[in-house]
Amino acid sequence: MSMPLTLSFPLPDDDQMLRHALALPGGLAAAPKGDQACLARAVQGLDLMGLVRHAEGADGTGVVQLYEIWLAAHGHEPQGCAAWFNLGVARMRAGNPAGAAAAYREALRLKPDMVEAQINLGTALEASGQTELALGAWRAALPPPAMRQVLHNQLGRVLESQGRLGPAAEELRASLLIEPHQPDVQQHLVHMRQRMTAWPPAHLDVPGLTEAEAAANCGPLAALALFDDPLLQAATGQDWIRRKAPPVGPRMSPEEGYRHDRIRIGYLSTDFCRHAMSFLIAELLELHDRSRFEVYGYCASPEDGSDIRARVLAAMDHHVPIKAMTDQEAAARIRTDEIDILIDLNGLTRGARVGVLRWKPAPVQITYLGYIGPIPLPELDYILCDEITIPPELDHHYEPRPLRIEGCYQANDSRTPVLPSVTRAAVGLPEGAFVYCCVSHHYKITEAMFGSWCDIVAEVEGSVLWLIDDNPESRLALTTRWEARGLSADRLLFAPRVDPDRYRARLALADLFLDTTPYNAGTIASDALRMGLPLLTLQGTAFAARMAASLLTAIGLTECIATSPRDYVARATRIGQDRALHSAMKAHLAGDAWARTLGDSAGFTARFEAVMEVVRLKPGAG
Repeated sequence: MSMPLTLSFPLPDDDQMLRHALALPGGLAAAPKGDQACLARAVQGLDLMGLVRHAEGADGTGVVQLYEIWLAAHGHEPQGCAAWFNLGVARMRAGNPAGAAAAYREALRLKPDMVEAQINLGTALEASGQTELALGAWRAALPPPAMRQVLHNQLGRVLESQGRLGPAAEELRASLLIEPHQPDVQQHLVHMRQRMTAWPPAHLDVPGLTEAEAAANCGPLAALALFDDPLLQAATGQDWIRRKAPPVGPRMSPEEGYRHDRIRIGYLSTDFCRHAMSFLIAELLELHDRSRFEVYGYCASPEDGSDIRARVLAAMDHHVPIKAMTDQEAAARIRTDEIDILIDLNGLTRGARVGVLRWKPAPVQITYLGYIGPIPLPELDYILCDEITIPPELDHHYEPRPLRIEGCYQANDSRTPVLPSVTRAAVGLPEGAFVYCCVSHHYKITEAMFGSWCDIVAEVEGSVLWLIDDNPESRLALTTRWEARGLSADRLLFAPRVDPDRYRARLALADLFLDTTPYNAGTIASDALRMGLPLLTLQGTAFAARMAASLLTAIGLTECIATSPRDYVARATRIGQDRALHSAMKAHLAGDAWARTLGDSAGFTARFEAVMEVVRLKPGAG
C-alpha cells in the first residue's frame, strides 16, 4: 500500500522554552507540572507553519503531543486540515492506526477533496484490519467514472496528436474499460492499432466489447484497410455520417439546375496544401477549358506556404476561403455562386466538410479522389470511378451511384519533377540485393499481407524488404514478427520520411513495389510507376482494392495484377528470381509508357470534362 504522505511548510524560529521541553525524554509530558499549562499555551499560540517546524525537530511522541495540543484550540479552523493530516501521519508512525484514521477523517471533514488524506485513511484502516472500509476509502479517492473516462479520452487525443501511439492507445483502452460502448473511442483505437500493426486491430481486449462491434465502429478510413467489401465499408460510413453529419434543413440548390454559358465547377477540399490530393489534381485545375468551364475552389485548407498550395490556388478562377465559415454559411456561399457541379475532394477523410454537402448547395454533387469508397450520403449524386475500380456488376453495392470516366479514374501531373541524385549506398540499401519495397502508411499493412512478404523474401535469395519508418510501435512490431519467421533483421530495412522529390527519387532505387490490399496504394502507386518501378498488386473487390489494377492496366503491366494471395506470392517470387522478366518490366516503364497513359494530363482533362458536361445536363439526381 502507499506510504503516508506528509505536508511540510517553511517556518520562522519559535520560542526556546518549547524547544527545550520537546528535547526532554518523553517530550512535553515530561516537563514539570507547573510548566505544562504554559507550554500548552505556547503550542496553541503557534501559527501552522511554526507548529510544523517544531514538529520536525521532535521525536515521535512529541510530534503527536504537539499536534494534539494545537488542534484542541485550532482543529475547527480551515487550516486545521493540514494539521489533522500530519497528526494522522505521526500516529501511524507511532503504531496507532485507529488514531490515525480518526485524524484523517477530521482532515476530510474540513477539506473533503483532500485526496492525500483519503488515500492515507485507507492505509490506516487496512492496518487496523478493516479491509472493506479501506477499499471504500480508496475508491472514494478516485474521480467519478465519468470524469476518469473524460480524462482518459483527453489524454489519448493529445498523445495521438503528438504521435505517441502506444501511450495514447493505453489511455483509450482505459476509457473503454470504464464504458465499452463509445463509438468514437473505438474508432480511434482501432485505427491506432492499425497504424501500430497491432493485429488484429479490432481486438481491443475490453470486457463487454466484441471484436465485431469494434470493427463496425472502426471509422471510414480504417474500414478501407479492414474490409474488402463495399457493403461493410458503406455500413461503417453510414453509421459515421449518422453520428457526425445528421440531416440539416431543406436543400439550397434548385432541382432544375442552372443554365450558365460556362459550367461553374466548384472543388471543395481541406487539402489544398502539401497533400497527395493536391499533387494529383493541380494540372487538371490548370488545364480546364476556360471557354467551357469556370473553376471555383472552396478551401478549408491550412496555409502551409508550400509551392503546391500556391500552384493549386493560382489555377482557380475563384479562390473562396471557407475555413472560418460554418457548414451552412459555406453552403450558402456555394449556392450564391450558382455552382453547377460541386466536386468534393475529401469524402470521409479527416477534416471533411460533409455538413456542407448535406445542404445540397449545388444541383450536382460528386465525390472524387480523396476517399476511395462508398459514401452513403443522400445529397451526393455520384462517385467518380472507372470500369476497373467499380465494375458495372458491382454498381448496386455503391452509394452514391458510380460515374465512370474513360480510362483510369486518377488525375496526374505531367510536369517532370526535378529530383535529387540518390544512391543505394547513401540510403543504406545493399548494392547487389533485390529490393522489394512498400512505402505506404503502415495502417494499410495487414497481418496476411505481411506474412506474404515474409514468404517472398524467404524464397528469394539475396532479397530485402524496404519499408517506410512510419512509427516506433509498428517498426518494433514488424521487426519482432520478421525475426520470429526466422528472417535476418538486416533484411528488413526502414527508410525515414523525406520531402516529396527525394521520396520519388528513392523509389527508383528499389526493384519491385509490393502493394497492400485491401487498401491499395494510390498516389504512391502512380509515383512508383512514373519512376520506373514495377508494382505488384493483389486485386480485390472494393474500389480501394482495385486502384492499382486500374493504374497497371492503363500503363500496360497487367502481368503485375495478382488475383489471389498465392498468386501474389508466386508472381513476386518469380519476378525476384527471373532477372530477364524483371528487366523487361523495367524496360517497359523506362520508355514513354507513363507519359502516354497516366501522365497524359491533357487527355485526362478532356475525358473528365466530357463526363462533367453529361452530368450537368442531368441535375437533381441525388
